[in-house]
Amino acid sequence: MRQNALSAMLAVALCAAVSMSVAVQVQAKEISTIRFGVEAAYPPFESKAADGQLQGFDIDLGNALCAQLKAKCVWVENAFDGLIPALQARKFDAIDSAMNINAKRSEQIDFTQPLYRTPAQLVARSGSTLQPTAASLASHKVGVLQGSIQEQYAKQTWATKGVDVVSYQTQDLVYADLAAGRLDATFVDATAASLGFLNQPVGKGFAFAGPAVKDATVIGTGVGIGVGIGVRKGDKELVDALNSAFLELKRNGTYQKLLKKYFTVDLAVD
Repeated sequence: MRQNALSAMLAVALCAAVSMSVAVQVQAKEISTIRFGVEAAYPPFESKAADGQLQGFDIDLGNALCAQLKAKCVWVENAFDGLIPALQARKFDAIDSAMNINAKRSEQIDFTQPLYRTPAQLVARSGSTLQPTAASLASHKVGVLQGSIQEQYAKQTWATKGVDVVSYQTQDLVYADLAAGRLDATFVDATAASLGFLNQPVGKGFAFAGPAVKDATVIGTGVGIGVGIGVRKGDKELVDALNSAFLELKRNGTYQKLLKKYFTVDLAVD
């Protein structure tokens, strides 16, 4: 009787040990390749150099994350508004394309911890009296990037109140129409606008119009909100790996060096 009980106890212990071993092996599984989806038309976060090579803060950060994980980085270009459907269709493993974390997107995909934060602002002709409100923008044309949080906010908050919100496939097309006078303003990521338009020759004569827009639901505000890397729902292994690698890049100073390389304002997250 005692022998049978002892044998049963040993069998249970052995099964538990095997289960723990398997769990450790699963947790320790190496990620050999990460395919990042990106729309390369949003400097200084992601764009193409004259030779066709991808460049920008998100590109450098993504490559650094892969290096930290000893994984191969593969970049897959895709229109911004199609990034989430393409991720869900497994055309790539993650989205690294200046995508803000908000409630609507979090219903469709999971995110890493925020990598950086940047406000959303209106850009118009220098001296313009336009403000980022429906009352001020009524009867005016405002350009937005298709699939962006700025488009989502503008359509929900302004378009229903007489503002002509025009969506574009890329932000560069928005800038071109703004400079040509076909738009009155653009609602855009402030850092991208500052470095990718206002500080460029094409942006001469333009400036920010009004303060940054604060909105908890669409734009996102407060701790935990910002730009993150999007992954398919339930892909905890990849999220955990990217988060761990990001923490190491912050610890060893790589993250801070990349921020200083591209930005003069502080976008860092704690």
